[in-house]
Amino acid sequence: MAQPKTEPARTASAPPAQPSDAAPAAGGPEQAAEAAMGLDMVLVDAARGPLRRLVPPAGTALRFGSALARKPDVVARRGGELARELGKVAVGRSELAPGKKDKRFADPAWSGNPLLRRAMQAHLATARVAWELIEDADLDWQDDERIRFTATNLVDALAPSNVPGLNPVSLKAVIDTGGASAVKGLRRLAKDLASPPRVPTMVEPDAFTVGEDLAVTPGAVVFRNEVFELIQYRPTTETVRALPLVMVPPTINKYYIADLAPGRSIIEHYVASGQQVFMMSWRNPDERHADWDLDTYGQAVLDAMDAVEQVTGQAHVALQAICSGGIITAMVLAHLAATGKQDRVRAASFMVTVLDWNRAGTMAALMDEKAVQAATERSRKKGYLDGAQLAEVFAWLRPNDLVWNYWVNNYLQGKPPPNFDILFWNSDTTRMTAGLHRSFIEVALQNRLTQPGASSMLGSPVDLSSVTVDSYVTAGIADHICPWQACYRSTQLLGGESRFILSTNGHIASLVNPPGNPKSTFQVAESTPSDPDRWLAQAQTVKGSWWPDFMSWLGDRSGEEIPAPRELGGNGLTVLAEAPGTYVFDK
Repeated sequence: MAQPKTEPARTASAPPAQPSDAAPAAGGPEQAAEAAMGLDMVLVDAARGPLRRLVPPAGTALRFGSALARKPDVVARRGGELARELGKVAVGRSELAPGKKDKRFADPAWSGNPLLRRAMQAHLATARVAWELIEDADLDWQDDERIRFTATNLVDALAPSNVPGLNPVSLKAVIDTGGASAVKGLRRLAKDLASPPRVPTMVEPDAFTVGEDLAVTPGAVVFRNEVFELIQYRPTTETVRALPLVMVPPTINKYYIADLAPGRSIIEHYVASGQQVFMMSWRNPDERHADWDLDTYGQAVLDAMDAVEQVTGQAHVALQAICSGGIITAMVLAHLAATGKQDRVRAASFMVTVLDWNRAGTMAALMDEKAVQAATERSRKKGYLDGAQLAEVFAWLRPNDLVWNYWVNNYLQGKPPPNFDILFWNSDTTRMTAGLHRSFIEVALQNRLTQPGASSMLGSPVDLSSVTVDSYVTAGIADHICPWQACYRSTQLLGGESRFILSTNGHIASLVNPPGNPKSTFQVAESTPSDPDRWLAQAQTVKGSWWPDFMSWLGDRSGEEIPAPRELGGNGLTVLAEAPGTYVFDK
């Protein structure tokens, strides 16, 4: 299903960046002016170097130039508009102003100081004409995305708020500290440039301690093999649901995104709701594990299910998977269906997971066969894709939020970044094996999961329509990695009944959305029509977190309640370590 061409924001400023996962989203789908980037694009960029995409392919640049050359009157008109606006800026008559949510120019000096106001307005005027020229070129969707992405990054980088001598907060910091802020900023800059990911530090490395501040829900490792540890969480209720929940985390980050600080932990909430919870904690692989691929991780999910059955005595489980873990889980479910064992799973949940990559953002537009080959060859030679490279890519997906915001804070003001648990988790990077890197790119780039039999899992052809278990699918309305419309299409691929939840915020903050936040809402509808826009039109907004809604949905499929186990492990599986385990500390 094709998606419409991304439109630029109709403001005087550049298209607003997607809201940071550290804060609630500022708006709805209209803020998708900054092109979304899919998992496959992220993986290609991380291997080749993220800054390569800032320069569009020669063919795209040529077609853009040719398109404008065929419209000299349009180009002349835009040039005249810019000249007139810059003239107004010079004499102080321009009315251009940044968007209300544009934090770059929030300091009163940008509007009160004549020099700063003119610098800001000149930037806004130039940016506006840049977006208009891209629109005027009327390129096909791929070239349009490529040019738009390059322009966004360049415009963001050239903002006067990034210039030390212009940004008023930088000047104030120098005056207030007698120059100490500049010295501290230079030291921070030198330190960040000395090692990957070579972007401004978003959170201090000692801001939190895993096992003390984060990932503290009580539990124990009850199974371990070469690929993962299985953590069983200690019940806090007298009775529990008979159906245990097995959680499959992303393979490109550590599992404790689901177990952040108390009060913000998904696992903590589930356990308090009477749910038996088991979490897979992936090993951080290195060059020795280069051959681990989708089959390796798919078998790991089956091994986890076997271990859970051994511990609980329950022959059935529910699965909940996050992002890349959801891709693996969906393929495992197809394998179980193909082998007549799908009844082992009574319910499945997919969080911010894309299974259909048909124009799921800029990813397909920015990739070509040569880029993919170069990316997979680099990870093959090394044996893995470095997590620091992934972190760099994620930062440049939203440069205003994740690069230039910290550039101003850390370097121009010489201040430490604020402590935030999600950003600490994001910086606690992991590697991805060369085999899994290659597998993910191949499956995504060729959109194989939409074609029955085009891919396989453990020797079985993958047909997602054969997966008939009920599914609970969640997405974030401002997700820049897994656009919500692409996540929604999972409801059309899977064969069972689906409940789709559209949460507030972006990729991760849509998940870390605990009850009690007065700003939290989610949207839900009674049916899942083929068109996501039709779904959105009929969806109702519910105030609060989706966590209790999921617990209610899962409870309806969990059977009777049974006495909570007094001890962890059992039936031959013993406690190997207290939660959060040992693999989570691998660097």
